[in-house]
Amino acid sequence: MRIYAVADIHGKRERIGRIRRYVSELEPNVLVVAGDITNYTDSLPVIDELNDMPVPVLAVRGNSDLPRVETLLEDASNIFPLHMNNHTIQGVSFVGVGGTIPLPFYSRICWTEGGAIERLETLLDDQSVLVAHPPPRGVLDEAFGRFHAGSAGLCKVIEKCRPRLCICGHIHERPGWEHLGKTLVVNCNMGKGGGGALVTYDGGDAVDVDMLP
Repeated sequence: MRIYAVADIHGKRERIGRIRRYVSELEPNVLVVAGDITNYTDSLPVIDELNDMPVPVLAVRGNSDLPRVETLLEDASNIFPLHMNNHTIQGVSFVGVGGTIPLPFYSRICWTEGGAIERLETLLDDQSVLVAHPPPRGVLDEAFGRFHAGSAGLCKVIEKCRPRLCICGHIHERPGWEHLGKTLVVNCNMGKGGGGALVTYDGGDAVDVDMLP
């Protein structure tokens, strides 16, 4: 399976255009959007652009996506909102958690993060693809190149459930991939001019990642 993963579009038309170009060139099986789809305003045009992509779209909200974005995702015919949901494509299970509260030097998925983590644990297994907006704390999460700003709760659920892959964004300074135990974490943000990541995953142990310009 070819997964084209992006995050931190922030409603920018140039980034939407780049996504559309890569979808056409790479012919992925699915487009995964790991939050910060919009930039607080003008949400519907961005959702409509994603809904018009020629591949299925899986998405979660980020900190710049207002709660109404969840409703817009639910109403879109070609987008599956992943927040606390499981969606299977070609035998690969995708599980998501939406939202992020950025705090000084760290992030929380939500104010009641403990309950969200407990629910997420019931959905994950060691072959799942976990989609979240923030990275797990300590992995691809150095804000300004210095301060770890990821989610400690997300780190704990990954260490416990060991999903095969975690797709995230949020920290613009740290696109790339890195292992957290047996989980490959991919920060696919577009915030510094990147094009996201192409992830090839067969549902087993083999995962290949190409970061796109």
